[in-house]
Amino acid sequence: MAATALPAAGALAAPAQADKVPVRRVVAFFAMVFGMFMSILDIQIVSASLSEIQAGLGAGADEIAWVQTSYLIAEVIMIPLSGTLARIVSTRILFSFSAAGFTIASALAATATNIDQMIVYRAIQGFIGGGMIPSVFAAAFTIFPPSKRSVVSPMIGLVATLAPTIGPTVGGYLSHAFSWHWLFLVNIIPGIIVTVLTFNLIDFDKPEFNLIKRFDWWGLASMAVFLGSLEYVLEEGNNKDWFNDEHIVLGTVAIVVGAVVFFWRAFKVPFPVVDLRAFANRNFAFGSVFSFVMGIGLYGLTYLYPLYLARIRGYDSLMIGETMFVSGLAMFCTAPIAGMMSSRLDPRVMMMIGFGGFALGTWSMTQLTADWDFYELLLPQILRGVSLMICMVPINNVALGTLPPERIRNASGLFNLTRNLGGAVGLAVINTILTQRSQEHYLRLSEHVQWGNPVAVEQMRNMASSFNAHGLDGATIAVKQMAGMVQQQAYILSFIDIFLLLTFLFGALVACAFAISKPQSGVGGGGGH
Repeated sequence: MAATALPAAGALAAPAQADKVPVRRVVAFFAMVFGMFMSILDIQIVSASLSEIQAGLGAGADEIAWVQTSYLIAEVIMIPLSGTLARIVSTRILFSFSAAGFTIASALAATATNIDQMIVYRAIQGFIGGGMIPSVFAAAFTIFPPSKRSVVSPMIGLVATLAPTIGPTVGGYLSHAFSWHWLFLVNIIPGIIVTVLTFNLIDFDKPEFNLIKRFDWWGLASMAVFLGSLEYVLEEGNNKDWFNDEHIVLGTVAIVVGAVVFFWRAFKVPFPVVDLRAFANRNFAFGSVFSFVMGIGLYGLTYLYPLYLARIRGYDSLMIGETMFVSGLAMFCTAPIAGMMSSRLDPRVMMMIGFGGFALGTWSMTQLTADWDFYELLLPQILRGVSLMICMVPINNVALGTLPPERIRNASGLFNLTRNLGGAVGLAVINTILTQRSQEHYLRLSEHVQWGNPVAVEQMRNMASSFNAHGLDGATIAVKQMAGMVQQQAYILSFIDIFLLLTFLFGALVACAFAISKPQSGVGGGGGH
């Protein structure tokens, strides 16, 4: 272990020795958890209100997606960097300054007058806010002894999964009751409180300012190019016909060059911007894979449900929020149960139950029709909420619980990166599949809706005569309505394709849960083993 890691190890390991946690640290930890909640909530708080923001800023349909994407990708760059920054400036400075910067960026986003400003402010918000997320995971596994993990781990698991799930609900209520500006203004007062509390109360590690001289700027630049280009190519590739567009080709070259430089620096430089050695721990490696797929499921479904409700059912943001609230409620109710299960069950069994439940929920969505409403979506949403909570607790414990204390800060950044990267990649892939499959389904369905099909002709005739009876141009309207019905069915079939894919993905994870080593009793205490 490098000599520079030893002071940090001592500083982090010391609090974990005593079973009693000082009140000051408990309050600091709760303030950190709330800061993380705000940061993660803001990923999805705009998802149910994108149409309001689009109208308010006069943005195009292809531009408005970047309100989400710019936040996600900026956060994805900051999250792995935060472990190194925490070592250099201390968790106290990193977290309190991140909370302050996030609050200021939220205020700026509320004042945006065009889409370009909004994208820049959201990127700043995501980048600065990303510094708060891994710090909470690292704090949970360093200031609390293993005996307290069954309480603390469900708490951070709840926040990490509940925040993006209830994002559309909170966003829907705010934009409906007030205006879209309040999606960002709502962060200001809590942000100030979190900033003040964390600056004054966090005291469990010390800065190592001498490390700034060894900071790997080339590593940071290459990581930003690698992750940023990856998101751009995935997000825009489908719209630009992939490699027929020169920007996508250039983006792909940037991915390859950025990745080569980043990984080379990560293994060659004495003090890399991201320490990848944590992946040598088998449980951490598998935990990160599980976290990546959880990101696909968590953010993917938080995107798909509102999209279905808006596009097929014609719901506004408030109605979407009310429908989506079920998953959040299920998570909230499951958190204490997951905590109790974590102290009694093998984590692998918990993961299997969670992955299986999630797969069951997405499988039930493969029966989707245009008539599905709140009650039809009730069971799939409950299954999703309960399963996510049951999965998240053991994944956190298995991934971070068996690492030595000096590795936890860097490892928590990598662990959170995998979840967010899963979300970013998942959203891009889902969008691509939805577009391509809906086009394919439309072409296939439209082959059957033609003059040679007596059923289609009869339907057209009935529709036309109905409109003619009201003095309208029945034939023209009937053709338009028929085309709309075919398009709607094509969308629904493409949604079903996505749900089927997610079912297979989570079904495969049930088997993968056995690939990890059986953790020792009291998993999560591993720093001292």
